[in-house]
Amino acid sequence: MAEKATKSEIEELIKYVTVNLVDAPDEVQVALVEETDQDVYEIDVADDDIGKIIGRGGKTARALRSIVNASCPKAPKRIMVEILE
Repeated sequence: MAEKATKSEIEELIKYVTVNLVDAPDEVQVALVEETDQDVYEIDVADDDIGKIIGRGGKTARALRSIVNASCPKAPKRIMVEILE
Protein backbone atom coordinates (compact mmCIF):
# COMPACT_ATOMS: atom_id res chain seq x y z
CA MET A 1 0.00 0.00 0.00
CA ALA A 2 1.31 3.46 -0.85
CA GLU A 3 2.33 5.78 1.96
CA LYS A 4 0.85 9.22 2.42
CA ALA A 5 2.86 12.07 0.93
CA THR A 6 4.46 14.30 3.53
CA LYS A 7 4.18 18.07 3.44
CA SER A 8 7.78 18.45 2.32
CA GLU A 9 7.23 15.91 -0.49
CA ILE A 10 4.17 17.82 -1.67
CA GLU A 11 6.16 21.05 -1.59
CA GLU A 12 8.95 19.42 -3.61
CA LEU A 13 6.43 18.12 -6.15
CA ILE A 14 4.95 21.59 -6.62
CA LYS A 15 8.40 23.14 -6.94
CA TYR A 16 9.56 20.48 -9.43
CA VAL A 17 6.58 21.00 -11.73
CA THR A 18 6.72 24.80 -11.45
CA VAL A 19 10.48 25.05 -12.08
CA ASN A 20 10.07 23.08 -15.29
CA LEU A 21 7.34 25.41 -16.58
CA VAL A 22 9.00 28.80 -16.12
CA ASP A 23 11.85 30.71 -17.77
CA ALA A 24 13.36 31.88 -14.45
CA PRO A 25 13.54 28.73 -12.30
CA ASP A 26 15.79 30.42 -9.72
CA GLU A 27 12.95 32.75 -8.73
CA VAL A 28 10.44 29.99 -7.92
CA GLN A 29 9.46 29.85 -4.27
CA VAL A 30 6.92 27.54 -2.66
CA ALA A 31 5.74 28.24 0.87
CA LEU A 32 3.40 26.27 3.10
CA VAL A 33 0.82 28.15 5.15
CA GLU A 34 -0.85 25.84 7.64
CA GLU A 35 -4.37 26.71 8.69
CA THR A 36 -6.68 24.80 11.00
CA ASP A 37 -8.67 23.08 8.26
CA GLN A 38 -6.35 23.25 5.25
CA ASP A 39 -2.75 23.46 4.06
CA VAL A 40 -2.13 26.22 1.53
CA TYR A 41 0.91 25.99 -0.75
CA GLU A 42 1.73 29.42 -2.16
CA ILE A 43 3.71 29.63 -5.39
CA ASP A 44 5.69 32.77 -6.12
CA VAL A 45 7.36 33.17 -9.53
CA ALA A 46 8.85 36.00 -11.58
CA ASP A 47 6.31 38.46 -12.96
CA ASP A 48 7.00 37.32 -16.53
CA ASP A 49 6.27 33.68 -15.63
CA ILE A 50 2.87 34.07 -13.98
CA GLY A 51 1.07 33.44 -17.27
CA LYS A 52 2.99 30.19 -17.77
CA ILE A 53 1.91 28.89 -14.38
CA ILE A 54 -1.72 29.92 -14.78
CA GLY A 55 -2.00 28.84 -18.42
CA ARG A 56 -4.64 29.66 -20.98
CA GLY A 57 -7.93 29.87 -19.16
CA GLY A 58 -6.29 28.52 -15.99
CA LYS A 59 -5.71 25.05 -17.45
CA THR A 60 -2.14 24.73 -16.20
CA ALA A 61 -3.08 25.86 -12.68
CA ARG A 62 -5.98 23.37 -12.60
CA ALA A 63 -3.70 20.58 -13.81
CA LEU A 64 -1.13 21.40 -11.11
CA ARG A 65 -3.85 21.34 -8.45
CA SER A 66 -5.11 18.00 -9.78
CA ILE A 67 -1.61 16.50 -9.60
CA VAL A 68 -1.19 17.67 -6.02
CA ASN A 69 -4.58 16.36 -4.91
CA ALA A 70 -4.01 13.04 -6.68
CA SER A 71 -0.66 12.60 -4.91
CA CYS A 72 -2.32 12.60 -1.47
CA PRO A 73 -5.94 11.46 -1.74
CA LYS A 74 -6.35 10.67 1.98
CA ALA A 75 -4.75 13.78 3.42
CA PRO A 76 -6.10 14.75 6.83
CA LYS A 77 -6.53 18.39 5.72
CA ARG A 78 -7.70 19.96 2.51
CA ILE A 79 -4.78 20.96 0.25
CA MET A 80 -4.91 24.22 -1.67
CA VAL A 81 -2.44 25.59 -4.22
CA GLU A 82 -2.37 29.35 -4.72
CA ILE A 83 -0.39 31.36 -7.23
CA LEU A 84 0.78 34.70 -5.87
CA GLU A 85 0.68 37.65 -8.24
